[in-house]
Amino acid sequence: MLSSLYVPGDRPDRVAKALASGADCVIVDLEDAVAASQKEAARDSLAEALGDAADAGGVHGSGPAVQVRVNARGSAWHEADLAAVALLDEAVGVRVPKVSGADDVAAVQAALPGREVHALIETALGVEHAFEIASAGVASVALGEADLRADLGLAAGEEGEPGLAWVRSRLVVAAAAASLPAPQMSVYADVRDLEGLAHSCQRGRALGLVGRTAIHPAQLPVIRDAFAPTDAEIRRAREIIDRVGAAEADGSGTVVLEDGTFLDVAMVRAARRMLSI
Repeated sequence: MLSSLYVPGDRPDRVAKALASGADCVIVDLEDAVAASQKEAARDSLAEALGDAADAGGVHGSGPAVQVRVNARGSAWHEADLAAVALLDEAVGVRVPKVSGADDVAAVQAALPGREVHALIETALGVEHAFEIASAGVASVALGEADLRADLGLAAGEEGEPGLAWVRSRLVVAAAAASLPAPQMSVYADVRDLEGLAHSCQRGRALGLVGRTAIHPAQLPVIRDAFAPTDAEIRRAREIIDRVGAAEADGSGTVVLEDGTFLDVAMVRAARRMLSI
């Protein structure tokens, strides 16, 4: 998945629009996007809103994947959120914020057996336990960078970017070590700065991140363009697979392309990953 779109859980009308936005995944948010006074109403509207999603193919079929972001473990709303998600189709995943260790994951898995759990790491402690979390049976890991900046004392916006580079790489390594998909980038808060979004996505892609969460549909095409392989990259990946595969067949195991690039069988994995995006 290259793009995931957050939508407030207390706005069923926006959930319907999000499902038709072209995002690869729609995340119905019960946490940051919903005021405390509206938490109960948001939970109560979940079944109806995501019943419509199922009818539209968003839970099964050709529509986007669907997740619900619950409030963090230990909050006043967490248990009620899990109970509301338990009533939904099992294809709806649960996105858990502020995961600091494997015990947070295990508690959600016990409450929602058989359901995909997606872990958001938003604290320094969570970063230190990144591989433990990634290895706890989750479907994905990602950073929640607004809270993480606050925890690390990093400035908002461009000024705080250098302090996130190592953390982002740490999560990429943890996901790969746990055989998970590459993490998506966190949201880019300025919905009008599409040029800045594109530049930020390019930096994330260079670190091994794949895709990004969005908070407005206008961000989706920029994210998709930034992370989707180019025609040239696809041609190159296919050439690597074809040429190295032929080398395997004749027993040499290596090949040199016309531009002088030396290839061996280990490079096929990267080419196949490129074609899978």
